[in-house]
Amino acid sequence: MRQLKKKQIGYISRCTDFVRGNLTKLERNKTVALITMEIHNRDVMERMVKSNCSNVQDFDWLSQLRFQYNKDEGKFGTCVVKQTNCILEYSYEYQGNNGRLVVTPLTDRCVLTLLTAMFLNRGGNPLGPAGTGKTETVKDLGKNLAKYVVVSNCSDGMD
Repeated sequence: MRQLKKKQIGYISRCTDFVRGNLTKLERNKTVALITMEIHNRDVMERMVKSNCSNVQDFDWLSQLRFQYNKDEGKFGTCVVKQTNCILEYSYEYQGNNGRLVVTPLTDRCVLTLLTAMFLNRGGNPLGPAGTGKTETVKDLGKNLAKYVVVSNCSDGMD
């Protein structure tokens, strides 16, 4: 894991050098989204190393959003999204190139809770002060699952 982390830090460094170059707007957006995801992955690796995660049954590993392609299922294979004991089908809905959310440990916990609720055919209701990223977290989860997301804001101040 430590060797992979060193490789990843080198990769992030190369990406940041690349983004400083002469890029089109589309290429810059793609690269920035990639860097954002890789920084989160780097942070996850650090947490796993610190907690001595060494087994695929460790909670630190199981609590990560994982994608699994099953080539023998369906006509072209299927992709599923896994987290803890939850398994959801990947939806293949094109989301466009509209950036990624900066993921924090709080965002990870919120995604874990919402994904578990979806797996159990329940709903989720992120609650908190304005401007803390609730809407963006739900949209980013939809992007991870490749599902179209419509968020309805239901504050008591709305008529």
